[in-house]
Amino acid sequence: MGVLLPELTICIKGAGEMASAVACRLFNANLTRIVMLETAQPLAVRRRVAFSEAVYQRRHQVEGVTAGLVDSVEDIRSVWQRRELVVRVDPDWRSLDQIRFDVVIDAVLAKANLGTTLQDASLVIGLGPGFDAGRDVHAVIETNRGHNLGRIITHGCADADTGVPGDIGGVTRDRVLRAPVAGAFSTPLRIGAKVTKGQALGSVAGQPVHAAIDGVLRGLLRSGTRVPARAKLGDIDPRAEPAYCGTVSDKARAIGGAVLEVVLRYFNQ
Repeated sequence: MGVLLPELTICIKGAGEMASAVACRLFNANLTRIVMLETAQPLAVRRRVAFSEAVYQRRHQVEGVTAGLVDSVEDIRSVWQRRELVVRVDPDWRSLDQIRFDVVIDAVLAKANLGTTLQDASLVIGLGPGFDAGRDVHAVIETNRGHNLGRIITHGCADADTGVPGDIGGVTRDRVLRAPVAGAFSTPLRIGAKVTKGQALGSVAGQPVHAAIDGVLRGLLRSGTRVPARAKLGDIDPRAEPAYCGTVSDKARAIGGAVLEVVLRYFNQ
């Protein structure tokens, strides 16, 4: 397509768990010119494997890949020169008006298209439901666990949102912690902590949040984060393996691999 693969400029909308797995897969394939656009208060619960943590810490590493936060478009190239990918607070995606990207990947996982179009870049990819391949993106990646996870869709849409969390260790809804009311989330615990069924894990606006199962806290929001009612606060892994807390999941790896395949297909024509 006239662009050398290592010179591709790639924008990823979002820097949560799935977006970060995609970024790692691309970066490790030597596609390192990546900019991830995030909100000023990211709500990723699997923070150890989400580059959105760079918003709070300025730099964050996931499986050996480092991201650095920039305050302006002018700072992007200096971070790339350090062999790091870029995170920028830009919830309105204004960077797309300042930089012409070769690839744009919508990894917000909003279950709806919040404004991504075919005109965003030469290649536009959407993760999960809400996108129509051929109409508003060039390709959609199936994010629903099961037989079609990671399938590349070039015509049509991904499965509709089921509203049921994926099965991990035989557990679905009970592994996810949700806010009982709107307010500030408070917890003394950290990701990786072992918890037991019925244990108080924290509170939102004084209302307690209890564990429904035994396991390990694979994900947990920062204490002090303000959330709406029913917001996802954390994730208990019933497999109780602390090492899983700091590594990309099987689902995220499959999605990242599918995105890499789409990019290689398109730019190797």
